[in-house]
Amino acid sequence: MRAPPDLTPCGPAADLDSVLEFVHEDLRAVESALVEGADSITTLIPQIAEYTFGGGGKRVRPALVLLGARLFGYAGPRAIRIAACAEWLHSASLLHDDVVDQASVRRGRPSANARFGAREAVLAGDFIYSVLCRALVEDGNREILSRFAQTIGEMAEGEVLQLGRSFELDIDEDTYLQVIGSKTSSLLATAIESGAILAEAKPDERRAAREYGWQLGLAFQLVDDALDYSGTREELGKAPLTDLAEGKVTLPLLLALRRASHAARAELAARLEELAAEAGAGREPSPRSMAQVAERVRRYGGVEATLERARARVDEAIAQLEAFEDGPARRALAGLARFVVARRR
Repeated sequence: MRAPPDLTPCGPAADLDSVLEFVHEDLRAVESALVEGADSITTLIPQIAEYTFGGGGKRVRPALVLLGARLFGYAGPRAIRIAACAEWLHSASLLHDDVVDQASVRRGRPSANARFGAREAVLAGDFIYSVLCRALVEDGNREILSRFAQTIGEMAEGEVLQLGRSFELDIDEDTYLQVIGSKTSSLLATAIESGAILAEAKPDERRAAREYGWQLGLAFQLVDDALDYSGTREELGKAPLTDLAEGKVTLPLLLALRRASHAARAELAARLEELAAEAGAGREPSPRSMAQVAERVRRYGGVEATLERARARVDEAIAQLEAFEDGPARRALAGLARFVVARRR
């Protein structure tokens, strides 16, 4: 008879190292594969790659590949390769995103484009994309290759959709969820489903695993967007309100607008127009306008309402695990979901 593990929605969250202890050795193998795969005839590309991989990322995406495989009984070397592919895709997208956003800081230190140059960062990202494509072709599983190809397109579409709506307040919640689903959930869902595919899981098991990854991705991005308004520089590894300065209208602001008075909504719109004008003129955003927007978002409960939605998404992710047999992988996935809503960066 199946023993019921602790899957209490949004229960206590352990630290991430404890959650992922089950696949610790495999993650160490992934770290080696990341650097080895980015070898090049040039000296600069490996330097940028090692700098990017060494930036203190949580390795959630490769962990999902490994846990997805273990959940259904596979622990072979192919999981290491596909886990590295998930992190290569994530890292390459960050290199490109930081150039698009003109970001100077990533995880508490200079971004790769600030350290090595924008053109160099873009080309290093292109090279890493080629590395993951070669690895997927060498692995030979057409379904996994197709999932990754689809995800690359979805991530790009999400970025373009968000970029095209910079500083616009008429975005509805469905459009916002479409953006973060494409940008974040698509890769997390593909990561865990790829592990399930390696283990030859049944179609319904794969669908449940993918849904877990999708909901986890939504929760992850919702927490990120809330922390942009509520976190400190030390917690975030970058300046607070960075997303706001870049024109990203995220859910905390949208929810605050719903609750604000007519006069407050008009004031928020005016402040966004000022920030948009400054961005269009290539000027630094006004600290006064930024502070006023952030104050209104907090006053009208936009941060806490966003975190409530994140907790609901985590509950939905954990609910998907009820279909699977108890074991270390299932418990680790539940712990990972809890960690997402408990983290501060």
